[in-house]
Amino acid sequence: MELYPLKFQPIFKERLWGGNKLRTVLEKEADGDTVGESWELSGVPGDATTLVNGPYAGKTLPELIGEFPGEVLGNEVLERFGEEFPILIKFIDARLDLSIQLHPGDELARTRHNSFGKTEMWYILDADPGAELIVGFREDVSRERYQQALEGGTLTDLLHYQPVSTGDAFFINSGKIHAIGGGILLAEIQQSSDVTYRVYDFNRRDAQGKLRELHTDLALDAIDYRRRDDFVLDYSRQPNTSNSLARSPYFNTDYLKLDRDRDLQFDGKSFTVFMCLSGTATLVAGGVAEEFRAGETLMLPAAVHKARLATNGCELLQVTA
Repeated sequence: MELYPLKFQPIFKERLWGGNKLRTVLEKEADGDTVGESWELSGVPGDATTLVNGPYAGKTLPELIGEFPGEVLGNEVLERFGEEFPILIKFIDARLDLSIQLHPGDELARTRHNSFGKTEMWYILDADPGAELIVGFREDVSRERYQQALEGGTLTDLLHYQPVSTGDAFFINSGKIHAIGGGILLAEIQQSSDVTYRVYDFNRRDAQGKLRELHTDLALDAIDYRRRDDFVLDYSRQPNTSNSLARSPYFNTDYLKLDRDRDLQFDGKSFTVFMCLSGTATLVAGGVAEEFRAGETLMLPAAVHKARLATNGCELLQVTA
């Protein structure tokens, strides 16, 4: 395999709650004022991102993995997850509140949907004054109390509301009830799954005037009904070094704030993804230099063992499986 920084064409998703910050803030070529998601790196069937640079341009991510599985993913990732790309990388713009929802864990998702579960993390890129997330319950609740509140229209009274600002980061375990509030632009790293159980949608209607589907019965066995204060990610912002942000069985994320060039070394166990949060940088590997800026994402195959980030100032998330 020829080794170089891989750049993929994002897939834009229109959403009822979407806005225009992907275009106005991140300067993406996203038409329309209700684009809610930019899928940066995806192997999801039917929504696989396509490589746009270098000798493999035109291949989808799954096609590239199929041709060079160990070189792209890393042998350890290949052993754990097979040839299915294990994570999904997005930028999300919520002009309006998202539905209140949750995601099943691995076992339930595998049994019901033949899918990975969905554990995810968020990094807040921009937030309007007063913007909030819903993350979990205010206190432990029983299944019966939850059902009563849902049926009685008082579910929101049971939920925890979390104010946010730029630079905040959160870890959302599968089973945790949650919603991204209106006015928030964020980077999302998640297991490669598009399985969502929507339990409350504020009685909104889609473009055809229809209420969106709810999954209240499916959600009952997937919800974690306990209050858990485990979602705020406290992390260091030391410049010009890797700061551990999130660790999980599914993905590991570091935060980098650089004001000068940085040499990188990798152990070959996993691919590496860089999401640019602010500024610009050039990633150099295999003799190829690829520039990227805020709102763009690059991936290094696992077979790359050395690279260099050249920058006068940037913030990045560095992600491995």
